[in-house]
Amino acid sequence: MNRSAWWSLIASSVSCFSVHALQNVEWPEQFPFKDEDFQRFDETSDSLFYEAPRFVTHIDDAAIAALTKYYSEVFPPSNTPGVSILDMCSSWVSHFPKGYKQERVVGMGMNEEELKRNPVLTEYVVQDLNLKPKLPFEDNSFDVITNVVSVDYLTKPLDVFKEMCRILKPGGLAIISFSNRCFWTKAISIWTSTGDTDHALIVGSYFHYAGGFEPPQAVDISPNPGRSDPMYIVYSRKLSTA
Repeated sequence: MNRSAWWSLIASSVSCFSVHALQNVEWPEQFPFKDEDFQRFDETSDSLFYEAPRFVTHIDDAAIAALTKYYSEVFPPSNTPGVSILDMCSSWVSHFPKGYKQERVVGMGMNEEELKRNPVLTEYVVQDLNLKPKLPFEDNSFDVITNVVSVDYLTKPLDVFKEMCRILKPGGLAIISFSNRCFWTKAISIWTSTGDTDHALIVGSYFHYAGGFEPPQAVDISPNPGRSDPMYIVYSRKLSTA
């Protein structure tokens, strides 16, 4: 089955986002997306685009509260010895539960001024993942990786997800959250041309084809459908034997 036929079959089987979006997906043998799917309308330097700090939030307060609540339910308890968390594509705020702390919370993002202002981080790294998807961390370093409303900007997602698998501890949790808001000129074309259910399939495919992860799952945590920003999660754990 070619990519177009597979995509039409899968997308039509789930007409709106649901927890079933990633259940029993029959993934093609090969990664179904092409290089042009990861092109953007604006291919100018991402470093220039993110050069000026943006001390704003990119989803509304209700969506933020829903994400924070979700984190409170799945994160290791605050101040658990030995726990390390990586917040990828981070900025001045990570939406972690109030007062949440761990021995090591690393932020990786594009703007140093934003990262310096983030109160939950114990350290940070400035890195453009589209130019350098290799992550500067040792194998099996992190218990949790988060990525908030930024997966749609990755132009080399398989490389990044393979690196995520490498640096997660066995059984470690990767949480990818997204909404329907973004910088449209910087989001990849396969994202801007598809809808919420498709987005779950896209992120799920990254986990699947990166290898080393459990089958990904989708969760709709939208707080007020139709009245506030939607909020979706696709998550997976690194296989204990990976």
